[in-house]
Amino acid sequence: MAEHADASREELNTDAGVSESPDEVASEETSSEAAEVQTDDAEDYDGAVDADVDDDPKDVATEKKPISPVRLATVLGVLLVVALTSLAGWLGFREYQARQAQRLTELLVQVGRQGALNLTTIDWQHADTDIQRILDSSTGTFYDDFSKRSKPFVDVVKKAQSKSVGTVNEAGLESQSKDEAQVLVAVSVKTSNLGAAEEEPRHWRMRISVKKVGDEAKVSNVEFVQ
Repeated sequence: MAEHADASREELNTDAGVSESPDEVASEETSSEAAEVQTDDAEDYDGAVDADVDDDPKDVATEKKPISPVRLATVLGVLLVVALTSLAGWLGFREYQARQAQRLTELLVQVGRQGALNLTTIDWQHADTDIQRILDSSTGTFYDDFSKRSKPFVDVVKKAQSKSVGTVNEAGLESQSKDEAQVLVAVSVKTSNLGAAEEEPRHWRMRISVKKVGDEAKVSNVEFVQ
């Protein structure tokens, strides 16, 4: 009997050691729920941090820094210098063209003036030289025609011992087209022959056509006008 009672007490004690009290069970459940809540809060915090990290690069990428006043002034200054340089170059080129055109006009008028003077100043004592000077300053059909008539003309001048001296009273540009021009020249010609009375000066108006040939300009035609 005593042994049976002792065995019963040991079973009760064993069961009592294995089983938990209601307070201990409630405490464990509360701790588990708290751990789950902390885990959820941590996940929410991590998600918020990740969202903030993801948004920052986009904001930085799309954000544009304003141009500083110094940089803007530098850019505008460079553009102004380029514009002024281009304008100065263009004006310089136009000025160069104008000077070249003026020089060409002056050359054509001068050659026309000299051509009229050569044609009206011939001395029988050096007629060959005077005629050659006319040919050297001529071109085109005028050169061809005058070279054919030059020999008979020299013979007449030498035979009559004629001397003519021309004086240019006025010369001006009548018209111009590219490298050609018509020059009007007013001349006075004083002629003397051996054994004849001195004649009064004669006044002629001549239209001298001048053409640029290479770096020179030469007489291409001669007309007498009223």
